[in-house]
Amino acid sequence: MSTFDATKRSELVHKLKNDAYDLVIIGGGITGAGIALDAASRGLKTALVEKNDFASGTSSKSTKLIHGGLRYLKQFEVALVREVGQERAVVHKLAPHLVKSEKMLLPLIKDGTYGKILTSVGLMVYDVLAGVEKVDQRKMLDQQETLEIEPLLDASKIEGGGIYAEYRTDDARLTIEILKTAVRMGADVINYAEATDFEYTDGKISGIHWKDHLTGEEHLIKNTFTISAAGPWVDEIRKKNKSLEGKHLHPTKGVHIVVPHEKFPVRQSVYFDVPDGRMIFAIPRDRVTYIGTTDTDYHGDINDVRTDKVDVEYLINGVQHIFPEITLDIADVESSWAGLRPLIEEEGKSASQLSRKDEIFESETGLLSIAGGKLTGYRKMAERIVDRLVNKMDESVAKTLQECFTDKIMLSGGVFKGGKDVEAYQREIEAQVVALGLDSYYGAYLVGNYGRQTGDILRLFHKRAEQDAEIRLALAELEYTIAEEAVHSLLDFFERRTGRLYFNINTIPKLIEPVTEHMTTAFGWDENRVRQEQRWLEHGLEVASKFD
Repeated sequence: MSTFDATKRSELVHKLKNDAYDLVIIGGGITGAGIALDAASRGLKTALVEKNDFASGTSSKSTKLIHGGLRYLKQFEVALVREVGQERAVVHKLAPHLVKSEKMLLPLIKDGTYGKILTSVGLMVYDVLAGVEKVDQRKMLDQQETLEIEPLLDASKIEGGGIYAEYRTDDARLTIEILKTAVRMGADVINYAEATDFEYTDGKISGIHWKDHLTGEEHLIKNTFTISAAGPWVDEIRKKNKSLEGKHLHPTKGVHIVVPHEKFPVRQSVYFDVPDGRMIFAIPRDRVTYIGTTDTDYHGDINDVRTDKVDVEYLINGVQHIFPEITLDIADVESSWAGLRPLIEEEGKSASQLSRKDEIFESETGLLSIAGGKLTGYRKMAERIVDRLVNKMDESVAKTLQECFTDKIMLSGGVFKGGKDVEAYQREIEAQVVALGLDSYYGAYLVGNYGRQTGDILRLFHKRAEQDAEIRLALAELEYTIAEEAVHSLLDFFERRTGRLYFNINTIPKLIEPVTEHMTTAFGWDENRVRQEQRWLEHGLEVASKFD
């Protein structure tokens, strides 16, 4: 039986070694996760291997918005805006606790990117293309109305504004919930398993060699079809397959920084101009505000992408350009993330001009690779490439498979009637956590991360005896995420399952030792490995506001 229980990993490894699969997917980011769910739900025997942790690459480094890409209208990418705009509503329906409506303020500045007429028409077209419901459709504002909504803006530069609808998410949590749903549909999914080479029969891929990074052992998965959804590593996989020719990736780097909300107390999300003609977001989230993103060509090591001082200064300068009363300093940055967009090379275009459309490559050996695309469009990307795969199959086999229906599969934790149902459940949980001695913040935190799975975590909370409620909650979360979400390391837990490293970093010094101790004693994780990671993480916390 498929499992996401980290303590039963050896059983999963045994299954991967001994079963034969219709499809193996390389890459456990949002695209690979979407493909695994699509393929497994149609009836394909599916496996997925990820060399690090799930969502550890691009899929935990986005702006964390399920958005339609308003700026792509200026590039006349109407089809892209229509597709991802419509997909926002679909993903919101599938996981309303994770994909929440977020009003976005677009201030209009003198000689800025968007003028009044262009903005009004553009937002109207955006609403039509995306099928936005009337309650969320755009509203144009004059100068006074814009400054009433966000008084921190520079009144001397503001001519007016527009309000339009976006959706906020947690990209890593969304990836995990999609993978959990794929596992529920029968997929076998494993992290820390690197595809190292291919096995061929009559010139076609018939197996994938992979290395288990937790044990050092090497294994072979037997399969009929292979899809690479490795994001920035797609070209590396094509090299292993000796099929890297023609179009290739053009990775661009995106950086976000996190500051305390009191240092940048925006009232709502803002999408604003910066001096070089680009636009960036400032998004309030609980006790912090995060700012991003940069968009620069990247030529460094794709396995070691870092936030540089110049990235931080660019974002801080961008804020001060239009929010003159905000005086941010590098020392105010609590946390940051840097990731790569796996875009397709287009001759003569700069990083910010490159299309976000996805593209599929096929090798003579049968390797299908997909790159490009946006977080919002993961489900349609998966549908397109699985359709392509089905078309390659014998007609007698293809007829036994279902059509894509992932637009109807509720994701794990997302069994709600809609946003109001989520809000009602959140109020219930807030009352419960306050009664348990926790800040009401943890009600929104738990429901936003886990949805109705919050009940499982609170049951584990009640079984524990620690006096400190925050430690007790963290250990309950740890037990849940190890058993249900394949957690094997401190970063799996603090960054990609709970988001604490980005949005509540100040709690980590208190929690890191109890979490480390519980990992090594209760679950038997290798103490040397976990302690080494603890030291690395503690050092990172000490130098969080220092950049090269």
